[in-house]
Amino acid sequence: MKRVGTLALALIVCLLTTAAAFAAEKKVRWNLAMTWNSTLTPFVNAPTKVAQMVSDITGGNFVIKVEGAEKHKAPLEILDMVKGGQYEMGHSASYYWKGKDATTAIFTTVPFGMNADEQNAWLYYGGGMQLMQKCYDKFGVYAFPGGNTGVQMGGWFRKEIKSLDDLKGLKMRIPSVAGEVFAKLGVNVTNIAPGELYTSLDRGTIDALEWVGPGMDIKMGFHKIAPYYYAGWHEPATDLQFLINKQAFDSLPPEYQAALKTAIQAASADMHYDNFAMSSEAWASMTTEFPNIKVMRFPEPVLAAMKKATDEVLGEYAAKDPFFKEVLDSQKAFMKKARAWTKMSEQYYLEESEKVVK
Repeated sequence: MKRVGTLALALIVCLLTTAAAFAAEKKVRWNLAMTWNSTLTPFVNAPTKVAQMVSDITGGNFVIKVEGAEKHKAPLEILDMVKGGQYEMGHSASYYWKGKDATTAIFTTVPFGMNADEQNAWLYYGGGMQLMQKCYDKFGVYAFPGGNTGVQMGGWFRKEIKSLDDLKGLKMRIPSVAGEVFAKLGVNVTNIAPGELYTSLDRGTIDALEWVGPGMDIKMGFHKIAPYYYAGWHEPATDLQFLINKQAFDSLPPEYQAALKTAIQAASADMHYDNFAMSSEAWASMTTEFPNIKVMRFPEPVLAAMKKATDEVLGEYAAKDPFFKEVLDSQKAFMKKARAWTKMSEQYYLEESEKVVK
């Protein structure tokens, strides 16, 4: 899968290089700020590949310098920095701006929502991109999908969760809508920057945390402290995000705009493939190298309470904000159609194949 993504990127570069040769040789130098430290793969691969493709396509005339959080020291302020022009671009996740506008959270993912295929289809062919841009117009930036992780795991816990009582008083890092859901269930929720997660768990500042999946989690070492690894419910299709300062983008030659938008879409798709491959390989090694990891599912009564609290949280926001309701209704309507096909294709295939493939 990773090879297919790489070949696709190479083909796009070849096709666009010819067209870009006729572009005005305007020298453009941009800076891109990431929420992530520069070593956090595969998240950092998407902006890095965008920078490389744009440079290749324009013959080195359009250069994007990518800076990690260790450089700018403001991992959760990317939107403000891009809006203000301190950086022309950013790479983060839309739900980090929930405190500014709750609707932004929906464009990352919502608990019990669409999977990655369904969400990408909604974004690109179901009106999602138009709604996302309508949301971000007020900030003076353009917003684009920045790579999807697929279903994220439910988190690492020091102790087993046997009932709702085990959640009460638990200190956990979990962001966005899922954080509000857990808060309703008695969890003491906090949002911590990625670079501080291991230290917080190790020192007992938190009792549990959710991050991504095996491909990224194993490198963080969470399993050494919290051995209970729960299946996902809260982030079924976590989309990262590219942000671009509108004034900076609008001042680009049309050829450079096309090159940048094409590179963003290609790199975003490639990050999804990359993350899937990493998690597949990591999980295979984790099962043999770390036998003490206990893979768990939340008990059904706990899941039912999570779903009920999710509906309440989303319903409260929708009641207060017509645009939030518009976006949420759009997702629900698309998911209803898409999920029927997901079941008939993916779910039925998996169920049937597992009967005969050993």
